[in-house]
Amino acid sequence: MYGAQLIRAMQHHATTHAGTALVGSPGQQSSASEAAPLEFFGVGGEKMRAAGCDTIVDAKDLAVVGISEILGHLPKIWRLFHQLVAEAGKRRPGLAIVIDSPAFNWRVARQMKKRGIPVVYYVCPQFWAWRQGRVRLLRKYVDKALVIFPFEEKFYRDHGVDATFVGHPLAGLPKPAITREAYAAEHRLDPAKNWITLMPGSRVKEVRMNLPTILQSAAKLGGEYEFLLPVAPTLDRCFLTSLVGSQPIHLVSESLPALAHSRAGIVASGTATVEGAMMGTPFVMVYRVTAFTYFVGRRTVKVPHFAMVNLIAGKEIVPELVQHDFTAEKVVAQLQQIIADGPARDQMILGLKEVKDRLGHPGGDRLHPADQASEAIFKLMGG
Repeated sequence: MYGAQLIRAMQHHATTHAGTALVGSPGQQSSASEAAPLEFFGVGGEKMRAAGCDTIVDAKDLAVVGISEILGHLPKIWRLFHQLVAEAGKRRPGLAIVIDSPAFNWRVARQMKKRGIPVVYYVCPQFWAWRQGRVRLLRKYVDKALVIFPFEEKFYRDHGVDATFVGHPLAGLPKPAITREAYAAEHRLDPAKNWITLMPGSRVKEVRMNLPTILQSAAKLGGEYEFLLPVAPTLDRCFLTSLVGSQPIHLVSESLPALAHSRAGIVASGTATVEGAMMGTPFVMVYRVTAFTYFVGRRTVKVPHFAMVNLIAGKEIVPELVQHDFTAEKVVAQLQQIIADGPARDQMILGLKEVKDRLGHPGGDRLHPADQASEAIFKLMGG
């Protein structure tokens, strides 16, 4: 999504910034001559392709989470990495834009810099949370860092990285226009019941680790509720259907309408927690990884919270149930406090609104974050 937004923003400004060439991994590259449109190639998914990116590598093939999980996929990832670098060697782009995915992208950035190609990092890795020593990689291989959380700009600047806060890509996201009644009719939902959105993650391994306990939680809550499970673009509907089995769970195509019309959510740690804040929907954050990944990770994590909304707020806005604390009983107990009207629900809604406000456009600028990122990129390239 971030890459697709950025491509469209850059295409929009291309007529006034002719003569620039761009490449990006996850997802973008471009080469432009005067009066010629920008061209993009790299790593991406359906949205990137729809925005005009020639995807040399499909983002689904890199959607791996966890230390032990990555080890098993290294040969494939290594092959795709060399495939992308070889393509960049052929096309000779004028700029590389790498987005998120630090394990893959710092290596891409290194290869681009070795070839004399300037590098922009959009949606920077969360080195402030763990492995802070790796900031040196950004100093060495990245010409400009475009960050999406307000506290990141100071952190990276303090570590010698040229960083600019451009706002979060989800900031200012309006609630979907579809009415509750129309949404209920489309997905055969009972509008008289409260709905709960289930978001177990966007990667297969995440879903396998998180969804079973989420489904147990739904079973304990019972038929008083309708349960919505958005199918992430990186996941296969048949795969989710096999995990859900005979449980009365409604698989839906998009997360935002589900969240907007739900009374509450069970949300895995990640970007989905920001989506919950944008929609103002109270939720419980959950997460589980393998025992090995957790054992290694907990020794290096340097932040007080797991949920991004809590980190942005600087305090606990939503409850966090991680690893051994992530049980169906605890999920249900936390949900029951925020489903019912009362101080706990009101306080969480207020906290989520504060988070949404903090992610807004820096300096009150009305430009969308992708447009601000585009402006920063063209400025780096000399206008």
